[in-house]
Amino acid sequence: QVRLVESGGGLVQAGGSLRLSCAASGRTFTTDTMGWFRQTPGKVREFVAAITWRDGNTDYADSVKGRFTISRDNAKNTVYLEMNSLAPEDTAVYYCAAGGVYGSKRYYRLISSYNSWGQGAQVTVSS
Repeated sequence: QVRLVESGGGLVQAGGSLRLSCAASGRTFTTDTMGWFRQTPGKVREFVAAITWRDGNTDYADSVKGRFTISRDNAKNTVYLEMNSLAPEDTAVYYCAAGGVYGSKRYYRLISSYNSWGQGAQVTVSS
């Protein structure tokens, strides 16, 4: 089992920045793909970004491309999500997730590709 703990959420004004962290522990050697998803009340959890431990391959949702950057620190087993130019529509609970090894990026965006999830971090962007 992999345990994931998110941190770094909070309240920020539109146009501001936040950085989320996701610390992984446990059987991290069983994982490769690390993803960030977000969810607002009444809506389906949506893909935000993903990165792989081994190769650092990344993928982003169109809605965040150019504004958000995902990175990882393998030595610390930590994944980051740097969020810039935040807008009110970015308000959501952000979840970190860990998944397996996939040969195609199309798997990065699927909730079913991930088998461990963090507790979530609230990000609120005021207008």
